[in-house]
Amino acid sequence: MAWPNVFQRGSLLSQFSHHHVVVFLLTFFSYSLLHASRKTFSNVKVSISEQWTPSAFNTSVELPVEIWSSNHLFPSAEKATLFLGTLDTIFLFSYAVGLFISGIVGDRLNLRWVLSFGMCSSALVVFVFGALTEWLRFYNKWLYCCLWIVNGLLQSTGWPCVVAVMGNWFGKAGRGVVFGLWSACASVGNILGACLASSVLQYGYEYAFLVTASVQFAGGIVIFFGLLVSPEEIGLSGIEAEENFEEDSHRPLINGGENEDEYEPNYSIQDDSSVAQVKAISFYQACCLPGVIPYSLAYACLKLVNYSFFFWLPFYLSNNFGWKEAEADKLSIWYDVGGIIGGTLQGFISDVLQKRAPVLALSLLLAVGSLIGYSRSPNDKSINALLMTVTGFFIGGPSNMISSAISADLGRQELIQRSSEALATVTGIVDGSGSIGAAVGQAHILRE
Repeated sequence: MAWPNVFQRGSLLSQFSHHHVVVFLLTFFSYSLLHASRKTFSNVKVSISEQWTPSAFNTSVELPVEIWSSNHLFPSAEKATLFLGTLDTIFLFSYAVGLFISGIVGDRLNLRWVLSFGMCSSALVVFVFGALTEWLRFYNKWLYCCLWIVNGLLQSTGWPCVVAVMGNWFGKAGRGVVFGLWSACASVGNILGACLASSVLQYGYEYAFLVTASVQFAGGIVIFFGLLVSPEEIGLSGIEAEENFEEDSHRPLINGGENEDEYEPNYSIQDDSSVAQVKAISFYQACCLPGVIPYSLAYACLKLVNYSFFFWLPFYLSNNFGWKEAEADKLSIWYDVGGIIGGTLQGFISDVLQKRAPVLALSLLLAVGSLIGYSRSPNDKSINALLMTVTGFFIGGPSNMISSAISADLGRQELIQRSSEALATVTGIVDGSGSIGAAVGQAHILRE
């Protein structure tokens, strides 16, 4: 077996400049902040449900029962919980639609502008949704729905853009390891959101939204002024120049075929007047690329399960075991820890084997057993955390691989080399399909 380039040429880190490190960190934390704001909503559902429900025992606001009852949104906690699930479904459908659009837009406009706009605009929407409406005591179901639809569209600008930027800077050599580690950004964002929410929840759920929205807006400003979307922006050679002399780096890891005989171009050259812009690939052409549809369908099934944990795990722990909301928020972090370890380790193994599909298949088979085991978890925090970590390893790990490393592989195939930009478009298709699957799953949960 031929060892991948990451081992043939020595340390992987020795190949990267400080610009690579900066790009890695900026894209990592930009998407972490986007996910942190999503996770905040999941972490404060119990508090929101109490706030929207009239009760003589409701102490979430200091108002007389008569006044509160005349302004309530829902007659019971069950109705409030159902509406919160509806908001999740609305968000996922709008997010899925936005991903298909954002991928196309990202391949045609400056990725830095699109990402920065999405982060700052989404932060403003989250602030209005969670903080401003509470401060004004203005509760309206239609307003909440409209805001969450807009938030889904704006948040969708994140993933296609950051994957495309990473694909511009990092080639196939060690891509499984690099993208496996980098794709932990979503899990880190979940952990960050849980920590921020639990730290200020005692003051009111609106402060959880305020803190995450403020940090996300600041991150968008940093991205606008600090992110380099491709090496060509500062006069460095693109990854295709380096990969032209590396035979092993052209082995298509998504299907285990033979080495490619041509190099791969950089599809996202931004703001470089000295280099001619290439024609962007169409949505239909991206769908017809080998592997795009199969992996999109697989990701739709996988993200359905992954996002069920994402949206409802803290709520489930609080209601099923009677644990305090802040404790449930902190305990749910272990699912994301498992996803971080799983994505990195499975990415490393796929680099060694130079094949990704067998690693994914084995992990998903083991995920079935981990789900069954977690469903029977006793009312013990240590055992629950352990089972949660194992489940995150076998579900979150493959999810991170498909949405990052494999999407990058699919967007840089031989069929589209030298001709078109495709990374953001392909990433949008894969992640958009996954979000549709997650939305269908949420809709099914609401019907139960």
